[in-house]
Amino acid sequence: MNERVTRETNPLLGSKNKLKLGVFGVNVSSGCTMTDLPNTLKAEWSESVAIAQAAERAGIEAIIPVARWKGMGGKVNFNHRNFDPFTWAAGLSAVTSKIGIFATFHVPTVHPVRAAKEVATIDHISGGRFCLNLVAGWNDKEIAMFGAEQLPHDERYELADEWITLCKELWTRDQEFDFDGEYFKVPGAYSAPQPLQSQYPVLMSAGNSERGQHFAAKHTDLNFVVAPDIPTAGEIAKNVKALARDTYGRDIQVFGQGYIVCRDTEEEAIAYRDHYVNEMGDWEGVGNLLDVLVPNSQSALGDGWRGMASNLIAGYGALPLVGTPEQVVAGMQAFSDAGLDGISISWVDYLGGVEQYDKVLRPMLIDAGLRES
Repeated sequence: MNERVTRETNPLLGSKNKLKLGVFGVNVSSGCTMTDLPNTLKAEWSESVAIAQAAERAGIEAIIPVARWKGMGGKVNFNHRNFDPFTWAAGLSAVTSKIGIFATFHVPTVHPVRAAKEVATIDHISGGRFCLNLVAGWNDKEIAMFGAEQLPHDERYELADEWITLCKELWTRDQEFDFDGEYFKVPGAYSAPQPLQSQYPVLMSAGNSERGQHFAAKHTDLNFVVAPDIPTAGEIAKNVKALARDTYGRDIQVFGQGYIVCRDTEEEAIAYRDHYVNEMGDWEGVGNLLDVLVPNSQSALGDGWRGMASNLIAGYGALPLVGTPEQVVAGMQAFSDAGLDGISISWVDYLGGVEQYDKVLRPMLIDAGLRES
């Protein structure tokens, strides 16, 4: 029988790096860029393995998938080809040895008894490196594929609260118990083996709303924020950390999002970003995505529509880390200075981006004191 390990041995919680990193969006076609360039992700297994192993060699703490069920239409049909995050994470856990492996999960799509078992299984495969990113649900068309209607925003978090509460009990209780909640009624609940991490794997969510921030502060170790700029991301981080500490008596880390376009000159980096966004971007597909987020988005957002669309094409709403190596490192320093503990990062060309990070950016981040390795 495998001995349980403390959660602090997880690559994310155990990292001594001031600024932690996670590679985001590897399991879906196009990754995080809605563009027609040929070197975007294809969602092939050999590709996922190569990127995960390269990220591990580069000392990056984690690899984080996207939970997708269908694409966004348009010429790219963004993310239409996608690997299930749970089985994808199990496979990557078996071909890596150090990096943290996430599954990103839509709470309404799987019963917590089944999910608790799957999480424990992957945690054993990984040797205690598994992490779970919880999403309460946002895409009506995807949730409808499961024969369910999307709940109102705050109620999604009420369901998620009960869902993860039941999972935590399954992960920590040795005897059968009855669970009688509003959304889940489980007589004789039981699950063994329990996760390798004691008491349960590292948990993450992307809570930006007030209700979402409460969910993150109460239940998770990491909150993943989406913000229009670094100062705003810093304010959200400050609020979530205070909420976790003062209301729930817990500590929480907060990650921002960044997409990297790094070239020898700023002009080259900006020109490349403008090429893949303005000339090769999927403007029909991004319109479909924005209409999911904001109904009738062009009229609702007015003059702000194109800027939001451009940012989604460029890096799925992440903040730009665009320029020379020095400028990219300065941007990452700004995330840290604003109070962020880490960044989820993406590129158009992931494997090339990870290799560039390892050879060029990593030594500079060490010199800046942001990374120890």
